Amino acid sequence: MSHETMAIIQREGKRFVAFCPEFDVASQGASVEQARANLAEAVELFLETASGEETLRRVNVQARITRRAVAVG
Repeated sequence: MSHETMAIIQREGKRFVAFCPEFDVASQGASVEQARANLAEAVELFLETASGEETLRRVNVQARITRRAVAVG
């Protein structure tokens, strides 16, 4: 079985941080690809080890990514 999740990846200094808002899980890597792969592993480990109750408590099915213009100055 598979589950599609979101990944927000951004540079922080010399590394890339990847965050999965649905399960509140994060990881990092030296490249975007490595951060994405590390996040996938972290989410898989979370789903393998967390209780069903913990998974349901953490899952945020209302997570949405959107863009919005903001006035500056």
